[in-house]
Amino acid sequence: MSDEITLNGYEPTEDEPFMNDRMRAYFRDKLIAWKNDLLRESRETLENLQRDSANHPDIADRATSETDRAIELRARDRQRKLINKIDMAIKRIDDGTYGFCEETGDPIGVKRLDARPIATLSLEAQERHERREKVYRDD
Repeated sequence: MSDEITLNGYEPTEDEPFMNDRMRAYFRDKLIAWKNDLLRESRETLENLQRDSANHPDIADRATSETDRAIELRARDRQRKLINKIDMAIKRIDDGTYGFCEETGDPIGVKRLDARPIATLSLEAQERHERREKVYRDD
């Protein structure tokens, strides 16, 4: 993800009205830049996979190539899911629900959104969710 997304040097703070126009534009730009980076990486991977699809006569080379291919495809699948989450976040910006916890309705927090712009839960709600998951997992 691009590290330096700023809107004319703007960076959101906790001191300003939550999800004002500038803040929404900042997060939209950040999400779009992240999505574009992922799409570029995906195109590069596809080009590499097409280039490296040569038949390897050596069985060890072929096995290595197939393993590398499987790892790349799993990474692309994770990125596809991430792109979907980015698209959902952009949709939430459009409908005015971005930045608010899906569980409590409270603001998620600028620092958390800056670190994880696809977040849908406040830090507290996320921690509760993870504790519940751990309890069920440990059964």
